[in-house]
Amino acid sequence: MTRRRQGGRLAALALWILLAAGAAGAFAGAAALYVFAWRPALPAIPTEFTIGEGKGLRAAANAMQRAGVLDHALPLVLLGRMTGADTRVRAGHYELQAGASSWELLQKITSGDVTLSGITFVEGWTLRQWRAAIAANPDIRKEAVPASEAELARSLGIESGSLEGRLFPDTYLFTRGSSERALLARALRAMDQHLEREWAARASDVHVRTPYEALVLASIIEKETGSPADRGRISGVFHNRLRIGMRLQTDPTVIYGLGESFDGDLRRRDLVADTPFNTYTRSGLPPTPIAMPGLASLRAAVQPEATRALYFVARGDGTSEFSETLAEHNRAVRKYQLGRGAGR
Repeated sequence: MTRRRQGGRLAALALWILLAAGAAGAFAGAAALYVFAWRPALPAIPTEFTIGEGKGLRAAANAMQRAGVLDHALPLVLLGRMTGADTRVRAGHYELQAGASSWELLQKITSGDVTLSGITFVEGWTLRQWRAAIAANPDIRKEAVPASEAELARSLGIESGSLEGRLFPDTYLFTRGSSERALLARALRAMDQHLEREWAARASDVHVRTPYEALVLASIIEKETGSPADRGRISGVFHNRLRIGMRLQTDPTVIYGLGESFDGDLRRRDLVADTPFNTYTRSGLPPTPIAMPGLASLRAAVQPEATRALYFVARGDGTSEFSETLAEHNRAVRKYQLGRGAGR
């Protein structure tokens, strides 16, 4: 055997040993990573952590290490790279159950299995009540939004400067740390969509000329009744009055015009004090909505119930008594609201 052949065999043997060692090393590394993937992640109790916007897997893993979720960040980064999950990390707030594995943790942060918070905006609330609820919610990020309604409205693309009535009341789920502006923008889009659909399905004889006028009327209907069954008929009364040029004479608009000075007791002097929202002293609709109407009130505003009634008064149980003549109405006022002054 020549030295050249011996050298060739030795080189081949060395290459085989290196390949075998490499394969063994890779196998050992893969085995170690497998063990890491399926062993419980720390800590051994339920915990919470947050991944910020724009963070990659390495930054997220480092944050989890600092929070005590992981002993070391690097194995999770390697596991993410091997599985292709390192590019799919989702920002948000997460809850990790006790004993969850690193693989389960990786699946959670790449599938967007975030912990959601919720906030409910009640039908008939005003913008002031919305903003108070947002300010009191610890899960909403308090960014530097304009303090005035006009500036806030313009920042959301509403050039009229009024957000009242423009936000759809509902329960909204959001990830912790979402901004106030993002939440209001969602509610604005929702109202625009609902209003567009209801306006397209409006009755042919409605006495509102634009979707915005329908929104204004819907807000009055929302504040005028506690009985869903009365919404359509109340809308019919207001449409009858608009048709003949009769003033709406509705207390909720007067109360809205009084603003923070309203102490809960509507007096006769309030009914004769002229403001842009006083529908006892001014004809037609007020300049803006007076609250955030729900879907049922939107629908009632554009699909009024056919009625000859021009008056209604609250019975005290959430329902209303309807009348066609002033004489009938005055009798109803004496019956249901004796001592409270004239009704509508």
